[in-house]
Order: sequence, then structure tokens, then C-alpha cells
Amino acid sequence: MKRLAIVLAVATALGFAPHAIAQHSGHPATNVAPVADVTFTLRTEIADGALVFVGEAGAIKGQVNPDLRVPEGKVVQITLVNGDGALHDIAVPEFQAQSDQLVGKGSATTIVFRATKSGTFEYICTLPGHKAAGMVGKLVVGDVQKTQSTAVDIAMDPSDVGGDSVGERAPHHITYDLLTTEVEGKLSDGSSYRYWTFDNKVPGPFLRIRVGDTVTVNLKNREDSVNIHSIDFHSVTGPGGGAAVTQVAPGQTKSFTFKALNPGVFVYHCATPMVAHHISNGMYGLILVEPEGGLPKVDKEFYVMQGELYTAQKHGSSGLQEFSLDKLLDEKPEHLMFNGSMDALTKTFKMEADVGDTVRIFFGVGGPNLTSSFHVIGEIFDRVYDLASLTSPPLKDVQTTLVPPGGATVVEFKVDYPGKYILVDHALSRLEKGLAGFLHVNGEADPAIFQTDEAHDPNSGH
Repeated sequence: MKRLAIVLAVATALGFAPHAIAQHSGHPATNVAPVADVTFTLRTEIADGALVFVGEAGAIKGQVNPDLRVPEGKVVQITLVNGDGALHDIAVPEFQAQSDQLVGKGSATTIVFRATKSGTFEYICTLPGHKAAGMVGKLVVGDVQKTQSTAVDIAMDPSDVGGDSVGERAPHHITYDLLTTEVEGKLSDGSSYRYWTFDNKVPGPFLRIRVGDTVTVNLKNREDSVNIHSIDFHSVTGPGGGAAVTQVAPGQTKSFTFKALNPGVFVYHCATPMVAHHISNGMYGLILVEPEGGLPKVDKEFYVMQGELYTAQKHGSSGLQEFSLDKLLDEKPEHLMFNGSMDALTKTFKMEADVGDTVRIFFGVGGPNLTSSFHVIGEIFDRVYDLASLTSPPLKDVQTTLVPPGGATVVEFKVDYPGKYILVDHALSRLEKGLAGFLHVNGEADPAIFQTDEAHDPNSGH
């Protein structure tokens, strides 16, 4: 007989504490679940190469990871039917609703809980790796449109690489006007954070110059900021990389000029005490100092930076997240992301290339604390400019490359086979905290490179 596991996570007013009741055919449970006000049925499936929930009935029928909308205070019942035969469960952590695990096609489990507060919350499969593989959706309780409307999109477009290579041009005098801001930005669906930024984006703009250029930096701190900000360029030879002369109060502007003496890809960041706090909040970026003659031509270039957020709320919480000094000092981030937000390189922006293209990724770690083991699942780096040294011979045929906080690298590879390739830090537990990106490769499959008789989706990841 098929097993039905019922988990109750209900309010005190109902007289139930959060607990689980397992009910088998012929063995009635000793407690009875409250009558549900709202019911949903989901099915587990593999779709587009991902593990997902699919709506089984009603208005959500056929939808992948559908939004489940319920009024505040109502008792909610979610039934999960196993449609792919693998081991799964379902949980809504915010309401302590957690099912037993189910395996085998057609088996089912149900959670019942009261939605005691409004907001946007996650429902997930809690098995290791399943959330990162796609088993996550939104439970929307009450009317949350107003609370989310103030958050702006701070994610940096990975295709914005500051224009084309400098080529054979002579040294120029270049001026950059940068603005520091403090804005509530989108962290993920249903959650936000008060970021500190350069030019309203995380990371800040990709700056592209050549060795020998003279650069003037005008740094303005927006009038509505409440903190002093500054900028430290690792490409600058001079006091604090510029930070010593750019401690800028709200509404003020400070400037300095430097000559680019060394080629490479360099991090810049705010260097106002507490420096780690300013960096974590989003104040970092990259400046490329190309060697004389510029970089060799490639088909596609991308700008990607890894960062950390330290919040009082656990990863997956909804609403405005608050900074936690204790977690920063303990170096225990709740969120890790590429280009500022959980969704930047998976939903907000689409990194694309065609079979046969050569791809170059300028990759940096804002940090402030964790080293990255940068890896693209299903690809091998043809060339790695280790630690972003553009004058050293590149490493060849590299699987994973280390990048320290405040450091960078350049990787290049030819894409030979279509599919969805996943950018990760190979400290793979960090996938569970949001650290993933997709490179979509379009074109014809070459069976000499990869072939299988197994049913598969060429756009799948892993």
C-alpha cells in the first residue's frame, strides 16, 4: 500500500505543536489534522534537466515550481506525489512543516500547517542537493506586493565588460565618475538586503583601460547615504590605492589621479572601516589593465564576481535581511552569490555562447573572506591566467582554479558541445546558499565529443 505521511505545523490556537504523524493504511493516526482551508497537490518530476515540483491540479496544473498563494491565517495542505521514482520530501521551513521521505512512483506525502504570517517563503525538497537542482518554489502568504516593491535590481549584467579590447591604441587620459549608494536591492524572490554599491550595481562597473593610461577617479557619495565610503584600487600605486584620499562623506566628492603601471585584472573595493562590512555589503568590482596591444580577440567575454552576505536571518528567509556583525566576524555567511544576487546568473541575466565560440571570463572574488575554487561543470579551461597575471604564461587544461578574496583570474575556453554549463565554487556546499550561474551554449551536438543512448535534455546541467 502507498504510504501517506502527514506532518502538522500549526499555530498554538489550534492546540497543536509542530510534530509529525505517520499514517499507514490499516493503522490510523492517533491525532487528526485540522481541516485545511487551502489545498495544493504537487508532483515531483525531471524537467529541462532539473528536479522540480509540478502542479498536479487546479489553477497550478502543469506549472513548474508554481507560486502557492494563500490568505494569512489559513490552514494549508500540500500533498506531494512522487512522479519520478527518486527519494524526495517537501518542507516549508518557515512554518516548521516537514514531511517524511517518500520513494517510488505514486507514493505520496502531505504537510499541513497554518500560515501564521504574511510574506514570501520557500517550499523545498530538503534532501542534499535537491533544492540547488531545482526543487524550490514560493509560498506567498497574504498581499506582499507592497513590501517587495521598494527593492531594486542591483545585479550586474555579466556581459557588461567595459567595451572592446583597447587594441593598439596609445595611452590616454581617462576619467571615471563613480557614485556610492545605499539601496534596498533584490537578494532573491521574496527577499531583499540593504546593499552598499558603486553605481547601484554589485559588483560595481567593469573598468577597462590599458597599461600607461592616466586615470582620474571622481568618487561621489550620494546625499542620502548615511555612511562614509571610499575606493581602493589594487591597480593603483599610491596611498591606500586611493582610499587614503577618498573617504567621502554623504553629498561630497573626492578625486585622485593615477598612472596604470602594471597590466592585469585587479579588484577595487571600499576601504572605509569596518572594511569587511563595506565589502560584504556589495562595494567591490574589477578593473582590467590591458597590456600594450590589448588582449587577443575572443567571441564572448563575461564579468563575474563572487560575494558573501552575512545576515541575521537564515538563508531562504523572506523579507528584508539584516546585517549580522557576529556572523561576519565568525566568517559564516548565510548567502553567497555571483554578481550580487541569488538569481543574477540563473534568472536575471542569460550568459550565452554558440558551439565553436571562444569564451573569456574575468572572474574576481569580492569576499571579503572566502577563497573560491572556480569551476565550470562540463568544461575544461583551455587557458587560465593565474591570479590574473596577463604577462605570465597561462596555465593550460585546468579543471578548477583558486581565487583568493581580493583576487581575480581570467579563464578562456572553447565551447564544443551544446548544453547548460553551471558556474560554481567547487566548495559545493555553497550551492545550497545561492552560489550558481549558467552558461547556455547553443548549436549542433557532435557525437564524436559526447554521445549517449540515455534519454536526456541537451540543455541540462548535471
